[in-house]
Amino acid sequence: MGDLIRELKGIVGAGNCLAGDDDRARYEADVTRQHVGKSLAVVRPGSTAEVSAVMRLANRTRTPVVPLSGNTGLAGGGYAGNGGDTIILSLERMNRVLSINTASRLARVEAGVILADLQAAAEAEGLVFPLMFGARGSCMIGGNLSTNAGGSNVVRYGNTRSLVLGLEAVLPDGEVLDLMSELRKDNTGYDLKDLLIGAEGTLGVITGAVVQLFARPKAYATAMVSVPDIAGGLQILHRLQSASGGGVEAFEYMPREYFRNLRVVDPKTPVFIPEDAEVGIMIEIAATSDRDATPDADGSVPVAEVLTGVLGELMESGAVLDATVAQNETQRAQMWKQREMAFMASVHRGPVISTDVAVPLDRVDEFLHRADAAILAKLPNAEFINVAHLGDGNLHYTILPDASAPGAIDEAVEDMVHTIVEDVVADLGGSFSAEHGIGLHKLGTMRRRKNPVALQVMRAIKAALDPNNIMNPGKTIP
Repeated sequence: MGDLIRELKGIVGAGNCLAGDDDRARYEADVTRQHVGKSLAVVRPGSTAEVSAVMRLANRTRTPVVPLSGNTGLAGGGYAGNGGDTIILSLERMNRVLSINTASRLARVEAGVILADLQAAAEAEGLVFPLMFGARGSCMIGGNLSTNAGGSNVVRYGNTRSLVLGLEAVLPDGEVLDLMSELRKDNTGYDLKDLLIGAEGTLGVITGAVVQLFARPKAYATAMVSVPDIAGGLQILHRLQSASGGGVEAFEYMPREYFRNLRVVDPKTPVFIPEDAEVGIMIEIAATSDRDATPDADGSVPVAEVLTGVLGELMESGAVLDATVAQNETQRAQMWKQREMAFMASVHRGPVISTDVAVPLDRVDEFLHRADAAILAKLPNAEFINVAHLGDGNLHYTILPDASAPGAIDEAVEDMVHTIVEDVVADLGGSFSAEHGIGLHKLGTMRRRKNPVALQVMRAIKAALDPNNIMNPGKTIP
């Protein structure tokens, strides 16, 4: 292994090939601390040419490579294993926003750009990159693409895949695949870009991208509301979409148990919902036109009037029980903070079983009732700490198996819970993985639930592009 380390240092420089235990430690443990691996070395290339050289060397020596971005994944996709024979390839040095084209509303970026940094660069030009979730201050664009990340604004802008025009990647043999197109339409055969997006580093290393930017909203209207049930929540969504011309950017479900945990984790931030409310929803509408954003003579902002008007009508009918509309940017930020503390609210009492599923919008409530009942029949002391992107049907369905005595989770219990969830999701025509990827956590589910022909095709593609199986082996494809 000494010769391999020397060659790696020759490619990226001695200071960017980390082989000591202490130097590698922060790259070898994921954010959940469920996977703490042991790598041969962490290499930090500074260019696509260096990534290419590293991959040629790895392919020649049959050395496994795990690409790593911000290491914020929740499915174990960045786990290096315990063999000590794997190269962790960190893109953190490739962190430049190369250009922003305001006329075409797009940005060319390297894969190591932190999401929040891209958003700040876009905002400086009066634009936004609308990918939105709690980890944006540390996650990187390459990881967002590799997992086809979602988040809170999918209801308006779509997943990461919908935001990408072009892509650059280094294949397992070191060849550079240049697909850095700025075109909205390019119907020239297989869409290899979309093949690499969501592949979790199993087909190549994403090194750059061309992403779409959008007009920066000129005004927001944000509210926290309580409703009798989820069906009532969907009524709000449809009414607001019609009234705002499709301006709903976030529509987030948080039940009573979530707020109870949030009050413990973050007692200083006000919770804009009654303690006895069963169903809470955070809503945000954005206005990009002067017509909807310019205050009227009495100081009211039209987009806010749309929100308060619809909520007022629905309160009269009983579809909305209570509502607080943010009166300033401080209150808006506090509402977003409550939603983005989902990870801490879920795990503060101990290990939980997390799932990331999607079902049709009109079957979210049915999923929750059926899954809860089936799990409680097996685990009567279970507690549910759920949160959902209700606008797109994506639930982060989270279970504390024994609320009376939280602690380590038995593997058999976890398998049982996942099987129950899988059964309900399948029966409702849903997906067992909505936005977090497969990684290690969902390999068993992939084996049980993914269409067998689809798995065969995936294996054939993997074998064709990575015949030596060096790219993030053991992930995504069972």
